[in-house]
Amino acid sequence: MTDTHDAAGTSLPQSTLDELGQIAARYPQARSALLPMLHLVQSVEGCVTPAGIEACADLLGLTAAEVSAVATFYTMYKRRPVGDYHVGVCTNTLCAIMGGDLIFERLKDHLDVGNDETSEDGRITLEHVECNAACDYAPVMMVNWEFMDNMTPESAVDVVDRLRAGEEVSSTRGPRICTWREAERVLAGFPDDRADEGPGAGPASLVGLGIARERGWRAPEGDGHMPGVPVSKEGAAAEADTSRAEAETKVEESPADTKGGPDRKDA
Repeated sequence: MTDTHDAAGTSLPQSTLDELGQIAARYPQARSALLPMLHLVQSVEGCVTPAGIEACADLLGLTAAEVSAVATFYTMYKRRPVGDYHVGVCTNTLCAIMGGDLIFERLKDHLDVGNDETSEDGRITLEHVECNAACDYAPVMMVNWEFMDNMTPESAVDVVDRLRAGEEVSSTRGPRICTWREAERVLAGFPDDRADEGPGAGPASLVGLGIARERGWRAPEGDGHMPGVPVSKEGAAAEADTSRAEAETKVEESPADTKGGPDRKDA
């Protein structure tokens, strides 16, 4: 396989093309590999480049337009180079109320950047992001998708300054912060052996478990099968057939029919 070139004449290394092929081989349907393949492209190129799009398209039998449609749909895929550290500040409702908006504005001023822009030294890309499902630690900031909990404008500035200075920074509930490209390689499915670093959960997330243990609460006994959830593919098909039959019955027995109105089929 030859290197894939973009308009500027740059190319993907053969080692990257080989790894893209490895990712595609993991899936029964090769096109299912597109998302991790795009993450691998970003780990090498710093963003999704024309060369990366063409390489993914060639390997998966897709058009460049189909790959581009995916790359422009998901916000985790970037079309401009990202800095060494992607800093995402949650500005969704709860985090915003708790100070997320203030953190974001402070970092914009401190870094002299706007949303989705990179500091002049190339170290920090700042972006406001949607809910990170960590409302019990609001306001939350993420660095390369690792949690930084209970932030303030002052602590946020301290984090980015330490990152810019090359100091080691650890996430609140996770490992040491790696570079954005290293994080993208992990998202592509190549482990960095940091999965066991740091706590898996924090005190706020475990409050309910602690109360249950103090009061001796236990989950109801049963066969482990949740009502309404099929236990097999056959069960799922049967339930789908039943649901469709019920829906069709409701259509046939419409209020007009039950009140002696005209039969739709005879109209």
